[in-house]
Amino acid sequence: MTVATRKRKPANEGEAIFDRELDDLPQELRWREWMGRIEAVLFASASPVSREDLARVVGQGASVEILIEDIQAELVGRPYELAQVAGGWMFRTKTQFADAIKAAADLGEQSLAFTEMEMGVLCAIAYHQPIDRAGLKDVFGKEVSRDLLARLRYRDLIASGPRSPRPGAPHTFVTTETFLATFDLQSLRDLPELEIARPGST
Repeated sequence: MTVATRKRKPANEGEAIFDRELDDLPQELRWREWMGRIEAVLFASASPVSREDLARVVGQGASVEILIEDIQAELVGRPYELAQVAGGWMFRTKTQFADAIKAAADLGEQSLAFTEMEMGVLCAIAYHQPIDRAGLKDVFGKEVSRDLLARLRYRDLIASGPRSPRPGAPHTFVTTETFLATFDLQSLRDLPELEIARPGST
């Protein structure tokens, strides 16, 4: 950009205009550029990217879904894939390469290791959210330690929800997008149905 061009920019304009439409490119090159932009955004993000965010980098006439399908078709045979998770899209390695990744990074089993109690608390929060510590005590018949909840919060699997209507308005807990991505869920509606034991059943 020349000095003269910069001087012509309005004083309140903070950045250059982003060309979404790419009207100066032939249709095929335009589509390729849009695919590249979507791939770049997804590659740079550590969490799922929503359709609305992806739509900001392509023209109004472009279908994000069809662009995603074209990218997915090109990834067939690659060790990673473009998956729809937690209401958005993200790149992830295919499960058959998990052992190779662990071996190279010396991760062992620590990356997704949960104790039985941690997994139980996660499930209770997922199915009963928003739920406070008193609600968790009702589920488990004993207090759930603050340390355990802090560990789940540190891993960004749970977060604070709305205040409980109980006396003192304690904090509640809810699951996060990281929880959905970790367990490969689009939304909480994808949680398996709970099997409720009936009296007299075996």
